[in-house]
Amino acid sequence: MSTTDPSAPRVAVIGGGQLARMMAQPAIALGVPLRLLAEAEGVSADQVIADSRVGDYRDLDDLRAVTEGCAVVTFDHEHVPTEHLRALAADGVVAHPGPEALVHAQDKIVMREAMSRLGAPQPRWAVVTDTADVEAFGLPCVLKVSRGGYDGKGVWVVREIADAAEPLAVAERTGVRLLAEELVDFTRELSALVARAPSGQAAAYPVVATLQVDGVCREVVAPAPDLDPALAASAQELALRIAGELGVTGILAVELFEAPDPDGEGGTRVLVNELAMRPHNTGHWTQDGAVTSQFENHLRAALDLPLGSPEPRARWTVMVNILGGEDEAVGRLYDGYPHALARDPRLRVHLYGKALRPGRKVGHVNVYGDDLDDCLERARHAAAWFRGDLGNESE
Repeated sequence: MSTTDPSAPRVAVIGGGQLARMMAQPAIALGVPLRLLAEAEGVSADQVIADSRVGDYRDLDDLRAVTEGCAVVTFDHEHVPTEHLRALAADGVVAHPGPEALVHAQDKIVMREAMSRLGAPQPRWAVVTDTADVEAFGLPCVLKVSRGGYDGKGVWVVREIADAAEPLAVAERTGVRLLAEELVDFTRELSALVARAPSGQAAAYPVVATLQVDGVCREVVAPAPDLDPALAASAQELALRIAGELGVTGILAVELFEAPDPDGEGGTRVLVNELAMRPHNTGHWTQDGAVTSQFENHLRAALDLPLGSPEPRARWTVMVNILGGEDEAVGRLYDGYPHALARDPRLRVHLYGKALRPGRKVGHVNVYGDDLDDCLERARHAAAWFRGDLGNESE
């Protein structure tokens, strides 16, 4: 016999990764039932969401089956075909974010075109189809597939024209368009995370600094240290404007480059790098470091409930990803608990239920406090210990 409040709306979640897994905890607290479309049995979210079924997000029939009887559908990833989302909308299925917004996170060229229309600061860019186009754009540059890339995949730095051969071949083989962007000489990467509800209510989290290695997020510091307050406010306002203009509902992460201002007066500016319309790795710190986590605010927004406060709970919060080490034979993640928790009773650990593979995100740690250096040391030590480096935080 179900004890679920019969008045509580059911939310369908497409994709069984760790983002869907981490939606489960606030859903339990809110008393909101989730229904999951997982890509396989035993994936991260399938382990914790009871109403789970296996299916293919590229199959419209599977999407229709999982959303039947649900008040709203939302996403663990952005890869559901746009035409399927429009078909669901025609059936009366409410999606947050909707297809007209989500396409800007699915297609990098569509996103760049939208940023140009909005007058948002961004790198110089162009669509390219052959080596002549790449040469005309200018080297060095970055080439990106317009759809399907993530965590550094589908992105190439082209310093000489021979480097363009692989991305051009990939584009021709897969039929995706290819985007050229200037290679920005940035000082660091930032992320401005906002939540927006269908009613138009919005909340902006502090702008954070991120450390990316080979296209994969390693660390996040909230708030970004030494960020000019006026530039931080400008970045938040930019993210809120993008969310409003594109009609985003749920979490929007605006990944930014902080780069020297071309006026030559020593200031800095921000440029839009990419958009994500779902809970985002750069917002994992909010689970323990903010009054309301990004996962709860994503669900609140999907249901058009009043949003929770994005205010930080402590002066600093540091998130460090736990990645699979090069030696797959090193222990089990659970074996990291005795040392890590004894060394730091205030440490917060989030594991994803994933098998260890080199470079794979299998969890993260959050540390908060008043001393940034102390938070960095504690978080790095714990993550290194879990990945099998025996606490060697020098790497």
